[in-house]
Amino acid sequence: MSMLQQVSVAKKANVYFNGKVISRSVVLADGSKQTFGVVLPGEYEFSTAQGEIMQVISGKFDVLLPGKTEWVAYAEASQFELAPNVSFSIRTDQISEYCCQYI
Repeated sequence: MSMLQQVSVAKKANVYFNGKVISRSVVLADGSKQTFGVVLPGEYEFSTAQGEIMQVISGKFDVLLPGKTEWVAYAEASQFELAPNVSFSIRTDQISEYCCQYI
């Protein structure tokens, strides 16, 4: 889906890593929450508080999933799932966008 209908958007951005990762929180009509973000080139480590589905909207990410030793490439329109309370790393060599759906 390229457009979301009937949503509330947080005015204040979520800014991480000195502005190299920025996202906006969106609440859908059914009360579910998603974030939409932009990642500048670099390598970043994140932690989850709840389960997440991460979808690559544009660009690409290499992801080091929890408990793994090899990076996995995710291209535009692909996604990966994360369990609650885990850490994972993302790296990219280009400006990339994502959607994070909380599950």
